[in-house]
Amino acid sequence: MKLAAAVSILALAAPLALAAQEAEKPAESYIYATYFYCNTATQEQADELIMKNTAPIYDAAVADGTITRWGWLAHHTGGKWRRVQYHASNSVEGLLTAQETLQDRSEAAGVSNDGFAQRCGAHDDYIWKVEAGNPLQVERGKAGLSVYEVCDTNREERALEIVKTLFAPVLDKAVADGKLTSWGWNSHVLGGEYRALQLMTAKDFPSLMKARAEIIETIYGDGDNAVANEYSEICGSHADYLWEIQHEKP
Repeated sequence: MKLAAAVSILALAAPLALAAQEAEKPAESYIYATYFYCNTATQEQADELIMKNTAPIYDAAVADGTITRWGWLAHHTGGKWRRVQYHASNSVEGLLTAQETLQDRSEAAGVSNDGFAQRCGAHDDYIWKVEAGNPLQVERGKAGLSVYEVCDTNREERALEIVKTLFAPVLDKAVADGKLTSWGWNSHVLGGEYRALQLMTAKDFPSLMKARAEIIETIYGDGDNAVANEYSEICGSHADYLWEIQHEKP
């Protein structure tokens, strides 16, 4: 009888322990980002249209849980992308379902394109998985840095391991010290050539660039950090952008 009771207790404890572990595991986060090519002479009008037509519907979608976050970013420095619109969810399916839902809501509200496509007529889409950092858990700074990286697809797991063990403590400290507002490292799910996306935000661009320089110095030093150099070998080329975060709804 004692043995049977012990077995019963263990059988009951096992699923409870598993449930506790699952409860402690943080929810996954995914980001659907649309990178727009815009007419630089009229791109500010595109910003106005987004605030007029898109923001009310997307803000409400965050409030009711359709999406977990969304934002609109404007080009400050970098390549050909001029604007970014993104929304976040806890799954890829959630991202795509939300996209359809938001389109239906826009049509039901009588929201028209209103000339947006004439100002931002082409775009690239990416889906990212949030792997490290705190980019979706906080109110981010208004100045953002994005580093879009081309990586060896056979060694991406090692790159993430280096981010978590070497980069994360330095970046977390920069946030704790108030030098950064947020940071993140995202892996590629769908889209073009970029396989990883590093993110940092701060209160303004001078603060952001100063923090970035200090972080690089701490991690790479005189260039003799073998692990940091290994990361640079895995993700050997990149494109840098500075973004003005015009609107976000966390």
